Amino acid sequence: MRIEVDRERCIGAGMCALTAPDVFDQDGDDGRVLPLRRVPAPEHERAVREAAQLCPSGAITIH
Repeated sequence: MRIEVDRERCIGAGMCALTAPDVFDQDGDDGRVLPLRRVPAPEHERAVREAAQLCPSGAITIH
């Protein structure tokens, strides 16, 4: 699994950081998504998939 984020598309809702805090954070300046890891550990994959589904702007893509 590899994560791609579109910071321009992100609206700063924070669902990713709440759902998968070991993989996503929010920028302190603009509130947009900051990936902490582009390739999450296997134990975080389920939370990453959920975060991508919950993202209201569709800013998270999983490959």
